[in-house]
Amino acid sequence: MNTGTFVCSCADTCDVDLAEAREGIEGVDVAASSRMLCGDGRDAMSAVIDEHDLDQLVVTCPEPGVQESLREEAVDHGLHPDAIEFVDQREGAGWVHGESAATDKTARLANAAATRFDHEPVERVHTREAGDRVAVVGDAETAAALADTADVTLVADGRELAGEADLDEVTVERGRVADVSGRFGEFTLTLEARVTEDCISCMECVRRGPDGMVTTRPVDIDPDAPDGAWTDCCPVDAIDTDGVARELEVDQVVYPGADADTRGGRIGFYTHVDAGAVSAIESMLGGYEGPDHLDLDMDVCAAGESGQQGCTACVDACPHGAVERPRVDDVDFFKEACRNCGACTSSCPTGAVTLSEPDNERIARQVEALLRPTTDDSGGWLFDRGSDGIETPVVAFVCSERAAEALSEYGRRSQIGPGVEYPPILPVRVNCTDTVGEAHVAHALAAGADGVAVVGCGDDCLHSGPDPKAELVDRLNRATTDLGLGERVAFFAPNLADHGPFVDELDAFVESLDPSPVPAGEHEATGRLVDPGAGRDGAGAALTDGGIAAQPSGGERPNPAFNSHDWTLESVRTILDHVDPERDVIRGLKDFAAVEVSDDCALTPTCSNLCPTDALRRDGAELQFSHERCVNCGLCEEGCMEDAIELDPGIHLDRLPENRDGESWETAFEGEMRECANCGTPFASEGTASKIQEEVGGLVEGLTAGDENVFDYCPDCRVRLLHGSGDVGGDR
Repeated sequence: MNTGTFVCSCADTCDVDLAEAREGIEGVDVAASSRMLCGDGRDAMSAVIDEHDLDQLVVTCPEPGVQESLREEAVDHGLHPDAIEFVDQREGAGWVHGESAATDKTARLANAAATRFDHEPVERVHTREAGDRVAVVGDAETAAALADTADVTLVADGRELAGEADLDEVTVERGRVADVSGRFGEFTLTLEARVTEDCISCMECVRRGPDGMVTTRPVDIDPDAPDGAWTDCCPVDAIDTDGVARELEVDQVVYPGADADTRGGRIGFYTHVDAGAVSAIESMLGGYEGPDHLDLDMDVCAAGESGQQGCTACVDACPHGAVERPRVDDVDFFKEACRNCGACTSSCPTGAVTLSEPDNERIARQVEALLRPTTDDSGGWLFDRGSDGIETPVVAFVCSERAAEALSEYGRRSQIGPGVEYPPILPVRVNCTDTVGEAHVAHALAAGADGVAVVGCGDDCLHSGPDPKAELVDRLNRATTDLGLGERVAFFAPNLADHGPFVDELDAFVESLDPSPVPAGEHEATGRLVDPGAGRDGAGAALTDGGIAAQPSGGERPNPAFNSHDWTLESVRTILDHVDPERDVIRGLKDFAAVEVSDDCALTPTCSNLCPTDALRRDGAELQFSHERCVNCGLCEEGCMEDAIELDPGIHLDRLPENRDGESWETAFEGEMRECANCGTPFASEGTASKIQEEVGGLVEGLTAGDENVFDYCPDCRVRLLHGSGDVGGDR
């Protein structure tokens, strides 16, 4: 594929040196520039496309209307509409930075945009069938509006519905909503009422009850209504002052009074009503069709097995109720409720759930391109640290919702009024800051960033609420400090109305950063564990020792590339090549732990059978552990019958194979094997055999003809001993 990059100065309103920016473009077939691509430069751009037979374009243009016209121009030349990537050289660079920094940043942004062509997402659709049952809570007008197209049930929720018009086609239910559970197509409302379904609407309780505390349509009693003789007036005994509950099953719910916990961000669940909401409800009658944001590989999930809970990272992280645990050892993803925030994917240690767009490799390649210093035609750096350009490279993971809009507004504000200028951070747009996890930050630092800024919505985050990344930032700064880098990570929430605090905080952060000892532009991630003996230049062989029968080489690990654990460890190893860590254990990274096994271990195979990453294995009387494989899911500790295992979180440097002469496996516990009293074959660990004998020995006592102990014999000899089918017993 032939790729061309076109740089524009937007009629020279952008403080960008076009010639130097053009020279900084790399990895494309042609780089061209114009002071006004949407005007005088359009014909020249067209000629370059034809001359170089271009298939893909990178164009610096942030204006939506111009983007559309340029896209049409590309299509006229036979290009696919998606074969053009746009870069903001204006609001995000030329209007908010000085010339040298803006020029350097523009070239880097264009280089990063070109990498996206190699990682185009495959668009997929998720569908879910449903019916046309809609529950509307307390809103008679909305219920009537939907009645022509849906099977509507109006839940009174304590409201008086007498006199409400146009409810002939609506089923009216008494009761107040006590709970809402389920999902699109399977919602269940729990309703509580003081009047049972035996009610015949004779109005006797309305006439004799407390004023204003008994409704007439439907007949129901306020929970705060006082008891009294009037409660005995019902001719069919339909009054139950203790309350009765029943369930209503529907496909969609309209509940304007829902609280935050009830809302949960679920699709098909509406907490406000307008024309758009009514249209959405009607469009999903019968089923849902929408984008499929997630790639699932549940074979590598560490969520649990055999009744053990294990990892709960995705369930804990999801702010929209799109992930649940229907059973203690199972995980269920509701893709129709997914809001594409990435919280589950950044928290998953094994790669069982990943975002389809952007995937982690696409993010990695953008970061690496942004951090590669720009070069001129001779291969020398156009800008280098300490000399113009971007002197302190800071990768900024920017939320594509409110945070991105705030930064664009700062650029526009700077152009029309008093200048708004802030350090030239290198932005990588993400769906939400929830997309960002420890692997993304560690990789940016391994690629040579002096610091990492997570730029999001702050207290108004649409997904995670207040202080969404505070815990992540604290953990990562502990890890970078343990690595000897000092604190390198910060969270920022640009305010659309007031740029001052953001600029001041970012200035202070960048000013606090010392140059990183990790060189920029050298690291290219593989996203996998690599054989430490083969080097870390990306050419190392993937570790292949998988499972009990593992050898130092063989097949690849089943986990997808760029899963959080493997990608983070690869990045930490790259950083360690250039630093002198302050501690032997790197704390703060959640996806790592070392096991400590006490003398209570009976060498039962529970832990090795449960471990989802094959970090534990049995070898005769030894329990062996591979630290680089452990994802700290807790299954071994949780499932150990003897409570002999304790996890110590963190990366223990002395337990990595590169610090153990390349040996991945260590002996976590060494016991003894019991040998068969007849044939001499080792058949079980001494601890296991003793435990079984202690628990069931009394049940088999006296089964042998002599005084032999059946637990001293291997399975084959034990059968012969019990059935007298061979020479068993006595000395070997």
